[in-house]
Amino acid sequence: MSPGTYAVRLGLERGWREFRQSLGSSDQWYTVFITVAYLTVLWFQRDSKVDGTTLSLAALTLPSMIGMSVAFGGVVGPASQLSVNREDGTLLRAKAVPNGMVGYLVGRVVQTSLDTFFSLLVVFIPGLLLVQGFAQAGVSGFLYVIVVLVAGLLATLPWGAVIGSVTKSPGGAMGFTMLPMMGIIAISGIFYPISAIPGWLQVVAQAFPVYWLGLGTRSALLPDSAVAAEIGGSWRTLEMFGVLGVWAVVGFLVAPTILRRMARRESGSDMEQRRQAALQRGVG
Repeated sequence: MSPGTYAVRLGLERGWREFRQSLGSSDQWYTVFITVAYLTVLWFQRDSKVDGTTLSLAALTLPSMIGMSVAFGGVVGPASQLSVNREDGTLLRAKAVPNGMVGYLVGRVVQTSLDTFFSLLVVFIPGLLLVQGFAQAGVSGFLYVIVVLVAGLLATLPWGAVIGSVTKSPGGAMGFTMLPMMGIIAISGIFYPISAIPGWLQVVAQAFPVYWLGLGTRSALLPDSAVAAEIGGSWRTLEMFGVLGVWAVVGFLVAPTILRRMARRESGSDMEQRRQAALQRGVG
């Protein structure tokens, strides 16, 4: 087995192990809180109808939430993990081992992907019991959802890694991801039809993966009549995969360069400075 292959194998095992450990951590309280919040939104939307369709607003929102959650997890997850691992020395230790960065990055991708899909299931399964209108999707519809979500992860994960590489602290990483993502989500037609917002905001929303992930999941799970609530009355499948593909290709071209540059600059003195800054934040 080549050193590179062995590093990938170790990364896969590490990602799986850290995912299992995270299931028993206090972080799952956040998953519970978000799940309750999402289900509460669906509960209040269940009796509201979408103009031009027979669907409830909740039926439109649930698949949109799934797409949104993938985009959110793909950006925020790696950014926060990378910044934390730079501060606690994990990244420096990985750099010191032959092919250690390869194994580290594979582990991050595996853990983030598993964390994201687990949180989706926690929301989606009770959501199906609460919201009607997905029976017609069938097996092909749910398989298509998986394809869309994988494309969404490929489009967002490298950008999360880039943000985690250029920010100097976990707080900075959260600031560069959480606030912009919340703004993008607000204009992307996740909790209401995008046709309800001004045209110029619709144009801005279509530049980012969040809108297209929501559109893709809606096209997979909702009946054809639901397309009346979409821009141009079309699911725009080619455009959806095209935009996600561009974000993925550019991300995977940019991210390795940024990550290598960040890894070369990592040193014990830098890590100690970040550790001291973290301790001061804790005391303050």
